Amino acid sequence: MPRPIYVIAQEIRADWTEPYYGAVPYIAAMYQLNSVNDCYGVESATSIIQYFLVNAKTWRGETARRIKSELKEMTK
Repeated sequence: MPRPIYVIAQEIRADWTEPYYGAVPYIAAMYQLNSVNDCYGVESATSIIQYFLVNAKTWRGETARRIKSELKEMTK
């Protein structure tokens, strides 16, 4: 069973202390999501995750690779 998205968002913020400005609103939205079946406003969780991934290209390292992979797997 996948982890709740808000838990993943907490880990992202703990590791990526100065995120790219384009990723910030998507991280904030992810704090309000539990699963890929949820919505934030009119946006689906899947869309929010995909937008985050597009804006997270500058986030690097082992934690970044692991979480990006986990998020990609969740949106398949």
